[in-house]
Amino acid sequence: MDTAVTDPVVGIVLEGRYRLEERLARGGMSTVYSATDLRLDRIVAVKVMVEHLAHDPAFVDRFTREARAAAMLSHVNVVSVSDQGSDQGLVYLVMELVRGRTLRDLLQARGRLTVAEAFAVLEPMLAGLTAAHRAGIVHRDIKPENVLISTEGQVKVADFGLARAVAGTGHTSHTGGVLIGTVAYLSPEQLERGRADGRSDVYAAGIVFYELLTGHPPYAGDTPLAVAYQHVHHDVPLPSAEVPGIPWQVDELVARATRRDPGVRPLDAGALLAELGRLRKELQLARVPVPTGRATANPHTLRPTNRPAGARPGQPSASGWSRPQQSRPQQPRSGHPSAPGNPRTEVLGPRADRAGRTSMLPGMGPGPTSQVGARPAVGATRVPVRPGVPQHVRRRRARLAVAIILLLAVTIGAIGWWLGSGRWRDVPSIVGQPQDRAIGMIQQNDLDPVLADAEYSDTAPEGVVIRAEPDDGRLVIGGDVTVVVSKGPERFVVDGALIGRPVAELEAAVDALDGDLELRTTRGRSDAVPAEAVIDVVPAPGTEMERGTTVTATVSDGPATVQVPDLVGGDPDAVQETLEGLDFEVERASARSNDVEPGQVMAVSPAPGEAAPYGSTVTVTVSQGPVQVVVPDVVGEDEDDARAMLEAAGLRTSVTSFLGDRVVRQSPGAGERVDPGTEVSLLATFG
Repeated sequence: MDTAVTDPVVGIVLEGRYRLEERLARGGMSTVYSATDLRLDRIVAVKVMVEHLAHDPAFVDRFTREARAAAMLSHVNVVSVSDQGSDQGLVYLVMELVRGRTLRDLLQARGRLTVAEAFAVLEPMLAGLTAAHRAGIVHRDIKPENVLISTEGQVKVADFGLARAVAGTGHTSHTGGVLIGTVAYLSPEQLERGRADGRSDVYAAGIVFYELLTGHPPYAGDTPLAVAYQHVHHDVPLPSAEVPGIPWQVDELVARATRRDPGVRPLDAGALLAELGRLRKELQLARVPVPTGRATANPHTLRPTNRPAGARPGQPSASGWSRPQQSRPQQPRSGHPSAPGNPRTEVLGPRADRAGRTSMLPGMGPGPTSQVGARPAVGATRVPVRPGVPQHVRRRRARLAVAIILLLAVTIGAIGWWLGSGRWRDVPSIVGQPQDRAIGMIQQNDLDPVLADAEYSDTAPEGVVIRAEPDDGRLVIGGDVTVVVSKGPERFVVDGALIGRPVAELEAAVDALDGDLELRTTRGRSDAVPAEAVIDVVPAPGTEMERGTTVTATVSDGPATVQVPDLVGGDPDAVQETLEGLDFEVERASARSNDVEPGQVMAVSPAPGEAAPYGSTVTVTVSQGPVQVVVPDVVGEDEDDARAMLEAAGLRTSVTSFLGDRVVRQSPGAGERVDPGTEVSLLATFG
């Protein structure tokens, strides 16, 4: 279809500089075109916002500010923004043109990625986000559609600030609130309060990480509200529950990045990137190229990097990453065991040697076989025949004699073989072999396998032989070989009932394992969990862990908010000490009060009884005494009027009269500020 005919915007020149050439993509908020920068003679991408947004002055203003902020970002993993503007009724953004596809396109074509490929995509994506977070920019809409992969395998993050620009205009989403962004990737705090910071981008990156490993987001629903509800009220499931064999350390990192409480997530993209780097070293994960989707594999053949080709789900892999199953190995059935994954019969051990050649009986040379009754060779000595015995009888007797001689030779040889080496069989070396193959090797050597109880092993995967008795030497045919099979590493689980309980109970439970698990504690605050109780543990309760796993418990320091006590009327120093003991910052002020004695606390803000955030500032106001009054000017007034004026101001008077009643002097003087009830001395005389 000809884009120039179907899209009237194609061919327009914006600001006399950008000629729109071809429509590349269309979304809910914008359409992207390739364009020619006529001034610099280069090809760029131009994102044109939809019409209803272009006519919204609030959006245009906010879009301009956000675009300018995004243009300040310069990083190899960020789609650079070079210009923005509004022309011919179109609000647009000019960006670099990335030849390639989105991460969404790759996931639709490939399905899930291997662990190594997921790391290869996530690391540069987080590097771009880290640059943004350090510049004070939060993306707010991280999702596969906003992650571009060039044909050379370079990962770039796009659309910084657009979600914030649209959100600021009040445009609503399908959920009915001011929610901009794909609900499948929004954090609980964005869904509940519409607030976002770097930890919100970390949550979205964790969801993308989950999708890279499994091929789909963690939650699905018939409506956006159904998906949003799961983000707010449910923990993100572990990827290994969907794809067995994913290392538990990867599960733990996904869980930490997608915690519903932002306070226990990595602080920003840089912190998550650092954890990803440490995990790569711990797993000794080889670096692989970023998948570009050029050669798309059959999605049904994709498998985690830690499962060898042909392994069944739940079986141990060569790397030791296995799904936690503790099933007992099956007892061998009668008959020949089948080789794992191959229906053909396989000849093992000494029998293969015997089946391939003909054995010679003792005493029988390799020369030609003699034939009874054959014509003697020329020149041979003839045996005279006794007369009277028929020829056919002589032949029968000769045959019988030869048969008896052969039977005696075979019997003597068999007895000698049995008394020598014939009744003994070599015990095969089966340690390290899968159970089915080990049993087959024993039975092929004419020995009987006896399965003992399986045992835990930190080194051998589940279903592999870890010990045999005897493990070498020789046994008589039919002898017993005891086989001990691995149950895999012993697994441990943290009881969910310990959440909310005193941390001492968790410590006691871990100590009872005699060092099988290590406990590390961090501190946090919670309005729901009392002080010194467990807020959360990682790995999550119910997760099966190997020996030596570190369990990280977040221990409560008490509520996130503290109730301000009633301290009015107290000594300022004592009040300050009390508030600082509650982890408040104290700021002093002073004022006058007719009700509170000087030097005592007359007010506290926030008011007593109100809940204030931990670490916030409380202002303590100290009384300076009663509110002072201004002494009125009564000089020139007669004595009675002066007395009335002063008493009306709340002052007392004392009058000294000398030959008259006209006030000629007052003390304190007019305009001075004094405490209520202060005595004013007057001198009255004639005048």
